[in-house]
Amino acid sequence: MKMKHLRITFCQAIAIAIGVLSATPAMAQSKYPTMGSIERLDAALDELIPPDAQLEKLSEGFEWSEGPVWNKREGYLLFSDIPNNLVNKWQDGKISIFLRPAGYTGKVERGGEPGSNGLLYDSAGNLILCQHGDRRIARLKGKEFVTLADKYEGKRLNSPNDGVFKSNGDLYFTDPPYGLVKNWDDPARELDFCGVYRLSKNGKLTLLTDQMTRPNGIGFSPDEKTLYVAQSDPMEPIWKAFEVKEDGTLGKGRVFFDATELSKEPNVKGLPDGLKVDRKGNLFATGPGGVLVFSPQGKHLGTIRTGEATANCGWGDNGSSLYITADMFLCRVKTSTRGLGF
Repeated sequence: MKMKHLRITFCQAIAIAIGVLSATPAMAQSKYPTMGSIERLDAALDELIPPDAQLEKLSEGFEWSEGPVWNKREGYLLFSDIPNNLVNKWQDGKISIFLRPAGYTGKVERGGEPGSNGLLYDSAGNLILCQHGDRRIARLKGKEFVTLADKYEGKRLNSPNDGVFKSNGDLYFTDPPYGLVKNWDDPARELDFCGVYRLSKNGKLTLLTDQMTRPNGIGFSPDEKTLYVAQSDPMEPIWKAFEVKEDGTLGKGRVFFDATELSKEPNVKGLPDGLKVDRKGNLFATGPGGVLVFSPQGKHLGTIRTGEATANCGWGDNGSSLYITADMFLCRVKTSTRGLGF
């Protein structure tokens, strides 16, 4: 196979020499078709995504793909298809159904977005699901779901959306109304706000903030002193950064990045949604246009433009591959960085 020329930066060369990166992350022609493009707004993006990297289209035909998570033990990816109430498995280029039902276990048929959304693994390797239809955080145990949180002060949660574990085992998650059949106007809604919560490892549920209109994707900085939360509100499409106090609660929040102008660009799809953080603190956040890449200081370095409304992303393989769920597609881009947890 012929190799095309690849420009390697000094930092990438050092990383290759110590074995952090493959010398040819994007040189070899992919066996998958490609889609979209990579928009580079700052030279710093070249240190995170190789200059010749492409967005691979791994699979398609899903109703609305979400919540990609990598199983490190067995080497496969799981992701939700929310309207179809299932979790798919992608392994060695093949798709299979891993779990059905995934987010709604009721007997009465319903519309809307009943399935699971965000997926993650706890420190013991258990799959944790943000379940829209059942309106809870659940752990998969064998073939059964164990409820971890479904009520706050006696009132049912809206529809847990996405979560992230702190190193001490506490789970932080968001709770917008998207899983309710009629969204915010659903008569079954019991809370008059959309919250960001902490579920401590001893099972205590704490409301951290009710001041975000549509909290969505969520992630920690590498030092866990900052919690990032996306707000998927078309009237105020932003990412916020919250100070994390010593006791795990949140302090002052600030706007990390305002995507209002980006969302108004012609033919641009999507709002702030899922997000992941790399080891150096850079954010890979789905939003208007695809996956926006931000420095820890909030500088927009570039965008992985999918051409679709893009829901979420997650690190996989050895931690340098970014898997992306974009509407009906499952995609991947190979990076020069590694995600937290790898």
